[in-house]
Amino acid sequence: MFKYIKNDLPASIVVFFVALPLCLGIALASGAPLFSGLIAGIIGGIVVGALSGSQIGVSGPAAGLAAIVLTAIGTLGGYQNFLVAVVIAGLIQILFGVLRAGVIAYYFPSSVIKGMLTGIGIIIILKQIPHFFGYDADPEGDWAFFQVDGENTFSEIVNTINSISPGASLIAIIALAILILWNQVLSKKAKIFELVQGPLVAVVLGILYYAFTKGEAIWGIADEHLVKVPVPEGFESFIGLFSFPNFSAITNTEIWITAFTMALVASLETLLCVEATDKLDPLKRVTPANRELLAQGIGNSLSGLIGGLPITQVIVRSSANIQSGGRTKLSAILHGFLLLASVLIIPRLLNMIPLSVLAAILFIVGYKLAKPSLFKTMFKAGWKQFIPFIVTVVGIVFADLLVGITLGLGVGIIVILIKSYQNSHFLHIQEKGNDGHRIKMTLAEEVTFFNKGAILKELDRIPENSYLELDVANTKYLDNDIIEILQDFGSKAKNRNIHIKLISERGIEDNPEDYIQFFKKPKNQHNNSK
Repeated sequence: MFKYIKNDLPASIVVFFVALPLCLGIALASGAPLFSGLIAGIIGGIVVGALSGSQIGVSGPAAGLAAIVLTAIGTLGGYQNFLVAVVIAGLIQILFGVLRAGVIAYYFPSSVIKGMLTGIGIIIILKQIPHFFGYDADPEGDWAFFQVDGENTFSEIVNTINSISPGASLIAIIALAILILWNQVLSKKAKIFELVQGPLVAVVLGILYYAFTKGEAIWGIADEHLVKVPVPEGFESFIGLFSFPNFSAITNTEIWITAFTMALVASLETLLCVEATDKLDPLKRVTPANRELLAQGIGNSLSGLIGGLPITQVIVRSSANIQSGGRTKLSAILHGFLLLASVLIIPRLLNMIPLSVLAAILFIVGYKLAKPSLFKTMFKAGWKQFIPFIVTVVGIVFADLLVGITLGLGVGIIVILIKSYQNSHFLHIQEKGNDGHRIKMTLAEEVTFFNKGAILKELDRIPENSYLELDVANTKYLDNDIIEILQDFGSKAKNRNIHIKLISERGIEDNPEDYIQFFKKPKNQHNNSK
């Protein structure tokens, strides 16, 4: 794990700067104590990072759960009751892992996963535009189209035009220029520019800018445009930041319903992120999905026990880790320790970081996820790839992650059905004469009930007085529904004077009396009747 520390240490610093405002912002958007987001980030980094089989995935509080958390805190009668649901949700996730439910990760189409990454990249850019210009009405980490401040993604951008902060905007533009210069030029010039990451330089510059312009009416940065980490005054004050579950409420049915909902949503988001990060991983390593569910379950139970928000693997932090050169899980673990150390040692220094500088860092993350060239690549791949991709993107931007994925997956299934319909059989007219048609129909390797409509349509088209050669010799799986169709067609064929020659691995038979019994025969039992 320490073999690539020269890569993982700089990457962990970048992930820390990305994670810090998101942990706080998601807690704010969830209606939870700010410190609960940091607890989830620390546990997601240290505990889940250590237990996970993912080398480049980073876990922490998830924006996708913010709406569930906000509602649950109100309906369950307070935050301490809600923490009971978080603990139970973690135990349910452990059960999912034991039952090997992680297999679902392998059934998300590639086009949908690429759409998810692109959609999240676009959302990051759109959501960071207000913060970039010093308009922070909506908290960091609110990824939903309809925001907690009553606006939506696009109306928030429009409102920004009338609320631009000159100081915050200036340092954000300078930070963005540094990041682009670092990424495109300096990192290729010398090793020092690989070890010292551009985001760290941008953040240090942001702190210095705030310190030197403090009190300036125009070019200074107001306190509401800075990171807001809780600052404990002493040990007792620090302990007071933690909350603990009220287990006396465990008999409340609503708590169990909320726990199962969170476990299901958190598991789906994690598995989606696992699939996406594996695609982004330059080394193309494969994360064991069931082990990931176990790690997430343990992390969530522990987070709930000490007052933290629910945790998932998160694509924003994971992609920042990959883009910054992270190679092993050490970077995720170190980012957790950095979050812990920052709260204990330098909270006041962190509260001097302008949110606009962090927005500049997230701009780069978002752009790398949603490069324009990807749209061109997916379009060239054909409509069967492009439509699920673009539907997923639109769904994520105008709703949320799970809605976008569900829509993309639904369209992907429709595409599969259409493709299956088209490829269920091959129809070829061998000979056409005055005495009638000679027709050969060859069924595909796998024929399921999805193909019923296509096969029925072609069988009904066969004219009277025809000779049909039905070839299923290469068909490895023939659904019982299709066999029943053939059985019914056999009866109709007699009335329409259609002669059927059935060719299969079980033998060749003319005008079978019983197709069901024929396909029950063992293979290679030849019956060459004529």
